[in-house]
Order: sequence, then C-alpha cells, then structure tokens
Amino acid sequence: MSGRLIAFVGPSGVGKDSVMTALAEMDPSFMLVRRVITRTPEAGGEEYTPVTEAEFAAMRDEGAFCLSWQAHGLHYGIPQEVRREIAGGAEKLINLSRSMLTEAARVFPGLVILNITASPDVLAARLAGRGRESAEEIARRLERAEQKLPEGLSLHHIRNDGPLPQTLARVLAVLQPVRA
Repeated sequence: MSGRLIAFVGPSGVGKDSVMTALAEMDPSFMLVRRVITRTPEAGGEEYTPVTEAEFAAMRDEGAFCLSWQAHGLHYGIPQEVRREIAGGAEKLINLSRSMLTEAARVFPGLVILNITASPDVLAARLAGRGRESAEEIARRLERAEQKLPEGLSLHHIRNDGPLPQTLARVLAVLQPVRA
C-alpha cells in the first residue's frame, strides 16, 4: 500500500498553511508534515521543529532529511520518516518551496501538487497581518509571487481569495477523485 505526498505551493501569504490545517482537521486521514526550520520557536505560524543553523547542518549531513532547501534566509528540512509513512499508505500534506518541486517529484513518485493562488491585494494584506516581515520584506515576497513553476509537472491550480470553505471544496474536488 502506498500513500502520497500532497504539496501545497504558492507565494507567501496565500494561505497554504491555513488550507492544509483546515483540511487535516476536516479529514484526519490527511496528516501534516512537521518541517524542521531554522526559525525561532516564537515566530509562530505552522507547527514545526525549530533548530539552529548548526543543528540543521548536522542533521542534513547525517542524512536526516529526504528534502532540504534554503529560502527567505531560513533552512527547511523534511524528515526521512515522511518517506516511510507514505510508503505505509499515509497521505501527508506539506507546504513546499516551489523551487523544490522537481526534486520532490523525484523523491516522491505520485507527488500531487496544488498551486494555491490569490490576488496581490489579498497577499499583501495577509503578509502584513501575520506580522513576521517588515514592509521591505513583504515587498520582496510580493515580487516573487509570480514565480514560474517547473515545467513537466502536473499541477492543480486552486484560488484562495474567498472564504476558506470554498477553497477546501476546490481542494477536495481535486484530491477525492485521485483517492478513488
């Protein structure tokens, strides 16, 4: 029995974590991947394992991650155990960097990619509302919002401008036929 990794990608502030959390709460068969991040525990947001850069480097060098990358001045790692859980039939949800999609598709055959989008105004308001970035950092994130995705991958585009239940319905419309 084999599960699948379901990658949520899109610009900062688009609501990936909110959609993933709501989906996992609605249907517990969808489980969130807990990323390892060089972010302080006080930063808030998703549930993650905070580590220092030295700890992250040691973990990476010891092979603790099946995927790792750097973005926005932070290091992110996906624990090897995620591969074992998926091989055992788990459906895991992950907030993944768009730059890692090609590598993720290699590591996780059958990767499902949901490209979450929203208007620039919605993105700007959400970024400002979370209070983690300065105005300059928000402007840089908004510039990267239209980053092109790698070619040759199957993508599902999901708009997240409106109420969360509408977005969840769109996500389930994509994921449920794949389950059947």
